[in-house]
Amino acid sequence: MNSHETFELPDLAAIEDAAEIVYRSMTPTPQIQWPLLSKRCGGDIWVKHENHTPVGAFKVRGGLVYMDRLKHENSEIEGVITATRGNHGQSVAFAAARQGLKAVVVVPEGNNPEKNAAMEALGAELIVHGHDFQAAYEFAIEQSKNSGLHLLRSFHPWLVQGVATYSLEFLTAVPGLETVYVPIGLGSGICGMIAARDALGFQTKIVGVVAENAPAYALSFERQTSVTTETADTIADGLAVRVPNEHAVKIIQRGVDRIVRVSEQAIRDAIGIYFTDTHNVAEGAGAAALAARIQDEGVRGQCGLILSGSNAEKGLIRQVLQE
Repeated sequence: MNSHETFELPDLAAIEDAAEIVYRSMTPTPQIQWPLLSKRCGGDIWVKHENHTPVGAFKVRGGLVYMDRLKHENSEIEGVITATRGNHGQSVAFAAARQGLKAVVVVPEGNNPEKNAAMEALGAELIVHGHDFQAAYEFAIEQSKNSGLHLLRSFHPWLVQGVATYSLEFLTAVPGLETVYVPIGLGSGICGMIAARDALGFQTKIVGVVAENAPAYALSFERQTSVTTETADTIADGLAVRVPNEHAVKIIQRGVDRIVRVSEQAIRDAIGIYFTDTHNVAEGAGAAALAARIQDEGVRGQCGLILSGSNAEKGLIRQVLQE
């Protein structure tokens, strides 16, 4: 989408329509109240396990809906091109294969090799280009102009509609949630949570979570305008965004209670805590919500945490558990 185009959040009917598409390829993910996490945090803690999807992350929901809509609009389309740090690319490859479409995925240099391998295993053609996500994204845009491939951006109404289905599941399963912590990458997940909360007419407070080393959305929220950073060097590659999406910024400004920044060590600690308290593997972005909740010592009542993905590099998990 271009910045001048309007962006309307999906209503309840649209999210339910998206759920029908999503459930053709996967089942709803669980939400579990973990006693050890609740004891550690001093409150009733529920975790939405988006690490239990077919690609180990929430992004698959958006990919399935996007590809279904795209195929219906243009039955002659041959394929798509996109940029990613991993989970979005796995989603695109997974969903494209189900529609018989080619998927070309651009990743930055030094990207998680295990995520790269997973994307290729799902059928994606991988291109390595640029020093970070933004550079890879700009390269994908240029490649789309001459390749005949459809450019699939990382933030789009169809993606938001798809990922909003996990929030609809979570909020309807645990309607008493007072606060929910959501990691912010490019913004589809938290915008989907805002859409589902508003569609249900709930009063749940939504807290966004970013890495201290990738604070673009926190700065944008504070200054009420899109703020680009020079770097986004964090172990939470799903949060490593320098250039926020303007549509997402506007939606977040009016829909979230606040945005919390978490340190690299806090993210590492949360990865370890997820393993010891729940025996789930969480990647950096997936652990960020827990890191934020631990940091918010004064928060009480029923809290929800979005464990957005499990695709952590094995070397990081090994280091964290050794610590």
